[in-house]
Parts: sequence; C-alpha cells; structure tokens
Amino acid sequence: MAYTYDDQNIFAKILRGEIPNNTVLETEHALAFRDINPQAPTHVLVIPKGPYVCFDHFAQEASDAEIVDYIRAVGEVCKAEGVEADGFRLIANAGKNGVQEVPHLHVHILAGRNLGRMLAPAN
Repeated sequence: MAYTYDDQNIFAKILRGEIPNNTVLETEHALAFRDINPQAPTHVLVIPKGPYVCFDHFAQEASDAEIVDYIRAVGEVCKAEGVEADGFRLIANAGKNGVQEVPHLHVHILAGRNLGRMLAPAN
C-alpha cells in the first residue's frame, strides 16, 4: 500500500513548533508529550519525527536508526513515568476501522488506573 502523508496534520504542526505541547521526552527521531484530553492519569503520546502515517508505514519505510530511537523512546517514557510497576496499555490506531484520528503514527501510553478490557466481546 502506498501511503500519502498530510503535512498539515496536528502532529506535523507540533513537530514544526506551530502548536505548543507538554513535552515529556524528545530524542533525535521521536517526541513524547502529554495528551491534551487524557483518558487515564498517565496519557502520553509518542510520535516519530518522520512523516509516517501509521505503524506499518513506519515499519516498512523508516530507517533502522529511526525505528530503534522511536522504540527506545517509548521505553524511556514508560520508565520515566513509572508505569511498569502497575502496568500500562500501549495503543496505536491505524486507518478508518482502527479509528485513527490523526494521520501521523502515534502510540498512546495509558496508565495509572485499571483500564478494563481492551475490546468488549462481540455479540
């Protein structure tokens, strides 16, 4: 599948400094910041600095350096936020059926309370 990146999405604007954010961590290839509408006591978004639409796009086209830095950034945020002790959820939505709202790869790190089941059983 060919991906088309929209450089006017909100995360691209954050990366360009056009929209402020509450930065948790910044590395060479990643930016982590607090979600403006948190769904848990800890809710941090981690985005790559490159123009990747979703995780599979990133996995297929990012350089090894980008992939390693991004994945390590997720781990650093988890450690810094202290979420390992009680557990956390890592979510990356992709596409229409995955209900991806911003067409820039991002993972949500959610923690700080019991998050319940990820999906309700199908009826």
